[in-house]
Amino acid sequence: MWTSLTGGVHPPEFKVTEKSPIETMPPPKRAVVPLVQHTGAPAKAIVKAQDAVKTGQKIAEAGGFISANIHSPISGTVSAIEIFTHPAGFSVECIVIDSDEKDEKIESESREVENLSPEQIIESIKSAGIVGLGGAAFPTHVKLSPPKDKKIEYAILNGCECEPYLTCDHRVMVEETEKVVAGFRLVMKGVGAGKGIIAVEDNKKDAIEKFRKIVKPTDNIEVVKLRTRYPQGAEKMLIKSLLRREVPSGKLPLDVGCVVQNVQTAYAIYEAVATGKPLYERVITVTGRVKEPKNVRVRIGTMVSQVIEFCGGMTEMVRLRSPNKVIMGGPMMGLAIPSLEIPIIKGTSGILILSERDARAFEPSNCIRCGSCARTCPMGLVPCMIMRLVEKGRTEELKEYRVLDCIECGTCAYGCPAHAYLVQNIKRGKGMVLSLSKK
Repeated sequence: MWTSLTGGVHPPEFKVTEKSPIETMPPPKRAVVPLVQHTGAPAKAIVKAQDAVKTGQKIAEAGGFISANIHSPISGTVSAIEIFTHPAGFSVECIVIDSDEKDEKIESESREVENLSPEQIIESIKSAGIVGLGGAAFPTHVKLSPPKDKKIEYAILNGCECEPYLTCDHRVMVEETEKVVAGFRLVMKGVGAGKGIIAVEDNKKDAIEKFRKIVKPTDNIEVVKLRTRYPQGAEKMLIKSLLRREVPSGKLPLDVGCVVQNVQTAYAIYEAVATGKPLYERVITVTGRVKEPKNVRVRIGTMVSQVIEFCGGMTEMVRLRSPNKVIMGGPMMGLAIPSLEIPIIKGTSGILILSERDARAFEPSNCIRCGSCARTCPMGLVPCMIMRLVEKGRTEELKEYRVLDCIECGTCAYGCPAHAYLVQNIKRGKGMVLSLSKK
């Protein structure tokens, strides 16, 4: 099968770390663990200052149906519950833990997964605090618990990693192939999917080969090579590319019989179900203007500054003049952070350091009606028209132009010759429509 999404772009890949094996960073001496690391309600702290904790111990429990447990990334003592800056820029309560430098882990035991029921699989995932590690950080146990009237036919493993610079998923696919596939089998069993698809873009040939060697005929799993194109990894795009099924406006993949999981999420699921290991670390890519670009396994709660230092620090070119941007994630959908003293969270896929020249901004000019944004929009929207409606405050018309369907991938802005602030205006438009619906 050889398919590709409609629209999209193919920016320079800059995947300089694709051959760099995963390195494990030592646990930090202090961990700052936000209570907001997932879509939904914040978790609620169940520890207090002066409490002793072990690595992997639950320190915050899900604060609602759509929420997730949080576990200690180090062993030591809770020194405080304080307000810190979240990677998204707002202030949030965090559990601060000072390490005893023993890294003493909670007791857990391995178990055979073949005989587990779907309910046991989902409960293990819930207990371990697994969330989607591709960026959205949606609680995985919720995603794998569709309503009884929603039959899941296909489970899809997302190995596209289409963002420029990022290679952490690629390395996990190559280095932990068997565990990734085992985790995907658990996903299929958990949702009752009869068919599985492992989707990987064609710039990751080594991962495709390894998957094809490990997948068994009895797995009912097909390994599919996709043309490299951004944003192929967006789940609605992936479903359309693979199955020609279009998720209707306002609906979810489960409404077309699908569930999509990221490869690192599948790996975390295997570790949680088979060994009882909670999600307290993940693999990220550290790249851009850094001396030693790497793929790093890092504990949640480690400060960005410490991760950069582990990679040799910033290059002289950047240090002589302050970096223009440090981005959590990739350049297309990542967030520029205001400080290096911000913690790694479950949804952090990378740290990208850009110089002033790399991140130079262009002054916007008037739209020339070229249609580039509409041609590249994978959702079939007309971003320039949405921008005009936002500027004129026409909220009702924004709904007609399906502003809420935008996935904020940035393809419209990437190719815009006028350098219009399309994504920013679309975000404003979403807020306008959501505010109107609450009245």
